[in-house]
Amino acid sequence: MPYAYGGAAVLLACMYGQIHTAVMLNTWHKRFYDLFEDVSRHALADFYGALIEYLMICGFSIIIGVAASAITRVYTFWWREALTFYYIPFWRMVPVSIEGASQRIQEDVYRAARVIESLGWAIASTLMTLVAFIPILWHLSADVRLPVLIHLPGSLVWISFAASAGGFLISWMVGSHLPVVEYDAQKVEAVFRKVLVYGENPKIRVREAFETALRKLFRGTRLNNTRLIWHSSYFDIWKYAYMKSMDILPFLLLVSSVFAGAMTFGDLMQTKNAFSQVTDGFSVFITNWHMMTEIRSIKRRLGEFEHSLRAHEHDPAASAENGLAAAEPTAVPPDAAGN
Repeated sequence: MPYAYGGAAVLLACMYGQIHTAVMLNTWHKRFYDLFEDVSRHALADFYGALIEYLMICGFSIIIGVAASAITRVYTFWWREALTFYYIPFWRMVPVSIEGASQRIQEDVYRAARVIESLGWAIASTLMTLVAFIPILWHLSADVRLPVLIHLPGSLVWISFAASAGGFLISWMVGSHLPVVEYDAQKVEAVFRKVLVYGENPKIRVREAFETALRKLFRGTRLNNTRLIWHSSYFDIWKYAYMKSMDILPFLLLVSSVFAGAMTFGDLMQTKNAFSQVTDGFSVFITNWHMMTEIRSIKRRLGEFEHSLRAHEHDPAASAENGLAAAEPTAVPPDAAGN
């Protein structure tokens, strides 16, 4: 427990440091680009001074980022250890063999910890980014001169939220098949790996029927991989189209303000940066959709595994000896042995 809360506190402190540097860079954008608005009012030393300030902010950001990355890896390993030894006592008490138990405890738990690390960091960082940048973007929205938005307080914040919400709904529909395909991919990979383990026995490995069985299983792996590539590709088309649209949207919203003289070039770049920060925050699930798909499929597999463990935990018809015999690696599947 102290490790969990202590590690979380340190990570949140690192996140705060990263968000603070992002806010500093946002302010720097305005000052730097305003240098080019009227160069007659600035000396060359102002340009080099701005670059030195940028390098100092980036150096601070790099130090915090590296520290946060290292701490996150340690924290993730603690979670993996906790999950692993949560399942092992249940598994040891089950008197029957459960399909793919070792693979689920080792690989699925490992993958779950890694995905939770990445997605959890992204969500926590996003929340802090939104807290920092929504007030900035709300204030900068006062410079918008589009007729339909000029009287709407915080117009850029609302547009960012609406665009992200719409993008999420479309992503949910476009990516609806991905969790099922990812789940099937994990199943066929587990079966292929299980049969490969039998090949560690030289008497089985030299049989022609063993290679035939592997080739047959790999055809299923190839088929599912093709399905995964297909569904991932058309989702990626949508995701990248959405991201590029969000890049150009702030310029479409702000160009009238620039030509009306209500906004300098520095103001434009600062507002564009703040809009991107807020939009990226609202769109965190869209940009990390493949991680969401993976964690949903892993959750399903681990859920099925835990259900099997609990279903056989007090099975009176089974015995520990039968379970151990079924789990012996020297046992040969019919396809692999050629029986």
